[in-house]
Amino acid sequence: MSLLVVGSVAFDGIESPYGKEERIIGGAATYFALSASYFTHVNLVGIVGDDFTAQDEQIFRGRKIDTTGLERASGKCFFWAGRYSENLNERVTLITELNVFAGFNPRLPAKYTDSKYVFLANIAPNLQGSVLHQVKRRPKVVALDTMNYWIERTLDDLKETLKHIDILVINDSETRQLSNEHNLLRAAKHIFKLGPSALVIKRGEYGALLVDKYGVFCVPAVPLEEPHDPTGAGDAFAGGFMGYLAGAGKHDDAHLRRAMVYGTVMGSFTVEEFGPRRLVRLKSKEIHARARHILKLSQFKL
Repeated sequence: MSLLVVGSVAFDGIESPYGKEERIIGGAATYFALSASYFTHVNLVGIVGDDFTAQDEQIFRGRKIDTTGLERASGKCFFWAGRYSENLNERVTLITELNVFAGFNPRLPAKYTDSKYVFLANIAPNLQGSVLHQVKRRPKVVALDTMNYWIERTLDDLKETLKHIDILVINDSETRQLSNEHNLLRAAKHIFKLGPSALVIKRGEYGALLVDKYGVFCVPAVPLEEPHDPTGAGDAFAGGFMGYLAGAGKHDDAHLRRAMVYGTVMGSFTVEEFGPRRLVRLKSKEIHARARHILKLSQFKL
């Protein structure tokens, strides 16, 4: 089934102990769409400026990604630049230029309005809510990502949007901030009262955690000798997670668990190179081989 994603398509400047990229394609919707397209058809809604050339847009071509919803505006694309620490766990933002993204008001093409699977990437909560109002019928699954900026500044808008979603996908610090609970299981119970029925907690090098009515499911991170760039790994995780669910057309406990594994797989590939380069070159056999590797990482006999 088709999967709708609404979010940023941008350029990034990235510094890490493994090198430096002055300008590389990025954005939450970019990473998400590339990742999810290995599992299902993706409808992308975003905004780019005059500096996003036809050559840049080739990153979406030849894949199961529909860019009818990619709006073009006069000006420059959203640009973010950051520097990662030696262990890649900490980063400093050097530049944030919203540019055309500052005026982004998502409008769904007519053919997107019957989407059964919807992912609301990290944008203002009131815009996430406006997207849901444009979808004609209640989707099978609506998932949402947010960040500390929106939790701090637009909490009321965020809580209103959370009433209408099924799965919240955030990291551990955002989980604690939103719930005012340090313990992640108690935090999940608090968040369920806000609307979501499932919580996916991204924990970086410590893996990912799913909490829902079925209980708790943990997926370990894939051990890598040389991760180069964590940018976009969380968005690629969400793409693998939602892409698998939409491709399967099911979201019961078994499929949610498999989706967690494939999300982890896609995030792990993303960090291997700068920007989305590794995602672009992936083969399906590599994806499934790494999923089997995760199974071996956690399999044992009593």
